[in-house]
Amino acid sequence: MALVNEHFLKLSNNYLFSDIAKKVNAFKVSHPKERVISLGIGDVTQPLCPAVIEAMHKAIDEMSKKETFRGYGPEHGYDFLREAILKNDYLSRGIHLDISEIFVNDGAKSDTGNIQEILRWDNSIGVTDPIYPVYIDSNAMIGRAGVFENGRWSSVTYFPCTAENNFTPQLPDHRVDMIYLCYPNNPTGTVLSKDELRKWVNFALRNESVIFYDSAYEAYIRDENIPHSIYEIKGARKCAIEFRSYSKTAGFTGVRCGYTVIPKELQAVTLDGKPVELNHLWERRQSTKFNGTSYISQRAAEATYTPEGREQTRKTIDYYMGNAEIMHQALNKLGFTVYGGKNAPYLWVKTPIGMDSWKFFEQLLYGAGIVCTPGVGFGPSGEGYIRFTAFGNREDVEEAMKRIGEWMK
Repeated sequence: MALVNEHFLKLSNNYLFSDIAKKVNAFKVSHPKERVISLGIGDVTQPLCPAVIEAMHKAIDEMSKKETFRGYGPEHGYDFLREAILKNDYLSRGIHLDISEIFVNDGAKSDTGNIQEILRWDNSIGVTDPIYPVYIDSNAMIGRAGVFENGRWSSVTYFPCTAENNFTPQLPDHRVDMIYLCYPNNPTGTVLSKDELRKWVNFALRNESVIFYDSAYEAYIRDENIPHSIYEIKGARKCAIEFRSYSKTAGFTGVRCGYTVIPKELQAVTLDGKPVELNHLWERRQSTKFNGTSYISQRAAEATYTPEGREQTRKTIDYYMGNAEIMHQALNKLGFTVYGGKNAPYLWVKTPIGMDSWKFFEQLLYGAGIVCTPGVGFGPSGEGYIRFTAFGNREDVEEAMKRIGEWMK
């Protein structure tokens, strides 16, 4: 009989958001007349902008004609999108990349989960805590995370991000091979300054570590002093891989498109010390396991860089950040301690004293019909917090804040 990969059995039975969905569905069954407002799962609600829709229609028309029909695309992605990425996301910030260092994907989640495949299973890993669950779960699936005990993985180094350290992760006192950073941060909504990010780049260079830098929410940064890319830091090309996504930038959660940057200077070594370019390994991996992102999705992504597309996507981002401001002000007035929501679409809210995050989740659901995300689902340092997202409709956000205020009375 075939043997299973027993590392999968170490994972919890359900993904965090599956657990939330089950609890919400149970509530709806028992309260069929109650309209639930979800401020928990970070899905967008605003439609695609006109420039994107126009580009998709044009691409579909091209697919209907023999002369312009396209089948399999290049695994890297089409050059028209990669060139737009180079010019608008990097060159505009003084960052020089080569087109061969950009890999278009079907969203950042895929690549942040799959990237660990190109490094040995026995590399050590470190993560900011709390953290997006996919980073650890994907490593647990091949045995790199160890055993899950008392809310922690035995082989993972945690970098706690708490109110006590201003949600700024501190460098570990030992070498770590693979480091996961996400800024602006999901779930806390906090950011990292250039000086703090420089510390991590220098640590990685000293220890020959690799940083996996998820900057999926960089478009929400309002503070001009906050870095949008890790490559704004000198030396990062030799130690960091960056992930970007159009999911929250342009509402592509249902369209699926993003990209990963792997500089050619970035290397790891074999057991006998031979250096290997990670760019080459990822290219080989993608050629084997990935048939490329659809032409229609890539034309849609390209449209976000046009003058019209940039203006229209910025308006949508402003809409969501307007939601964040409404929530921030309302929750503060109600006496909650709130973090984030200034340079990111997430608010990290302290639960009442003595109440754990799942208990508060359930009380908020049954007391006000509002869905949040329990902080402990993002890691041990998330206990005692909940996450709200700003991706709702404005009227729902306003109604939710009203309900919470009435419930608190």
